[in-house]
Amino acid sequence: MQVTSVEVKRVSGAFALIDSLKRHGVKHIFGYPGGANLPIYDELYKAEAAGELQHILVRHEQGAAHAADGYARATGKVGVCLATSGPGATNLVTGIATAYLDSVPMVAITGQVPRAAIGSDAFQEIDIFGITLPIVKHSYVVRDPNDMAQVIAEAFYLASTGRPGPVLIDVPKDVGSQEFDYTPVQPGNISLTGYRPTVKGNNRQIDRALSLIREAERPLLYVGGGAIASGAHAEILELAEHFHLPVSTTLMGKGSFDEHHPLSLGMLGMHGTAYANFAVSDCDLLIAVGARFDDRVTGKLEDFARNAKVIHIDIDPAEVGKNRKPDVPIVGDVRQVLIDLLHRNRELGNGVEEAQTKPWRDRLEQWRHEYPLEIPSPAEGLSPQEVIAEIGRHAPTAYYTTDVGQHQMWSAQFLKNGPRRWISSGGLGTMGYGLPAAVGVKKALPDEEVICISGDGSFQMNIQELGTIAQYGIKVKIAILNNGWLGMVRQWQHLFYGDRYEATNLEKGTPDFAKLAEIYGIKSLAVRSREELPGAIEQFLAHDGAMLLDIRVTRNEDCYPMVVPGTGNDRMLGLHPHFDESAVSNELTCSACGHLNPASHKCCSECGTPL
Repeated sequence: MQVTSVEVKRVSGAFALIDSLKRHGVKHIFGYPGGANLPIYDELYKAEAAGELQHILVRHEQGAAHAADGYARATGKVGVCLATSGPGATNLVTGIATAYLDSVPMVAITGQVPRAAIGSDAFQEIDIFGITLPIVKHSYVVRDPNDMAQVIAEAFYLASTGRPGPVLIDVPKDVGSQEFDYTPVQPGNISLTGYRPTVKGNNRQIDRALSLIREAERPLLYVGGGAIASGAHAEILELAEHFHLPVSTTLMGKGSFDEHHPLSLGMLGMHGTAYANFAVSDCDLLIAVGARFDDRVTGKLEDFARNAKVIHIDIDPAEVGKNRKPDVPIVGDVRQVLIDLLHRNRELGNGVEEAQTKPWRDRLEQWRHEYPLEIPSPAEGLSPQEVIAEIGRHAPTAYYTTDVGQHQMWSAQFLKNGPRRWISSGGLGTMGYGLPAAVGVKKALPDEEVICISGDGSFQMNIQELGTIAQYGIKVKIAILNNGWLGMVRQWQHLFYGDRYEATNLEKGTPDFAKLAEIYGIKSLAVRSREELPGAIEQFLAHDGAMLLDIRVTRNEDCYPMVVPGTGNDRMLGLHPHFDESAVSNELTCSACGHLNPASHKCCSECGTPL
């Protein structure tokens, strides 16, 4: 720990907390006050009055956690949220878990009852330290104000290094009030016993990986959120172009590779592109970069990349081999490992001729042509896909936040933007994430266009944050795809539960979102036809302020392609040109080579023989 010698002065624990946050570059805190954190808010008042930082009063503590999360994802910096004890602290739990599963750097600060009352079931006492143990990188209860500066410095270091994640700091009320002789701790080189993230990969493993890449004829790069966290997009591009590697990303990896690039296959997994899923099913080498082989990507794990050797690069050794045993494991920071790998390749002077992978890339191009992502254009009404595509066409470089459900998957399919501009809850799948996350992104990047795409179900989860937007004049744009359903659950009920639509119909219980926004003083438009859409989007983006579009889309649209749960990725519903349930019930054996193909294939994926 680097300690800067400064004049020691007598201050409160709350002062030390706020001063330490400022020293770590914090400009915005998202939170909600209560009795147990009032000493902290008293110091916040003074800091705000001095123009040193800004507190954003959310309308629910979950919104504070999601806003801090969005702030962190958009910038790569640590987001900070603040709540009181008891229900204030427990209201943060979903947001903390969201950040944990998506590896987002966050510091969550909670008030606590006075030290003497801990364990007595005092008013609004809860063991938030114990509750959050499974969903944080580390937790602290500050029992001595002398420890405050050290705890803040350690929390920021832990949250932002290695595999990023949330850290909890619980502050008893009397610790915030108690005065002591304060010596600041500046951010610097911190050493924590037992915590030494591996940054550089093993050179021998890098050589083994290079050998496999040079030999592969059907390689595939499988890129996850770790590539975003490490800022490895330039290295991924160089790797892909140098070795002629097709690239597919996870939901969390979107933006790490330009989806307009000819080597891009888009997203893979349950609602990924057909050609990405066919590719991962037939590749002979899978290079997993900052990805964790989660079930929504792999489908039936035994069938995932079943014919492939696997290289797995990840900074978290617990992820390497957890779900799929790699042939070449490399533990290290993704960007640093790729830098070393590319440097080592230049030293060896070896590469891959374009011709080596051309038959493979030609096959992928054939699948892309045969099974494109379609944008329906119904005779009546608007399809959600055409709405998202139109918004993306008008705002290709915006920062997009989403909620969770069908609209999220359609957005992932049709929006194509750069690193950190795709901000969505992946691992936890948190409805209500998109609106408060957009608040955090816009506070971090006030000059950027920030658009929240939501559904009528998800939006109502944290609809109260319209008040936060109104109070602070936060110029986010909100597009609600309104179909009167909990759409993704309805789709599963349609496909797998005999059309028994229990508890998913929202048609009669949904407010007029446009009118509701107007009540908050937020400009809005209701869009009900294709003719209205282009002009509405132009107004939407041109308006100098927050604006909401309530867009009524076709009611029963399903999200395809869809990998059938419990099957391999090459067994998909809804493939172009028609939805065909028989595509997942039969397989065809190639007469030429004996390879087993999904019934949806027109040619053998192994040798190209017509089936």
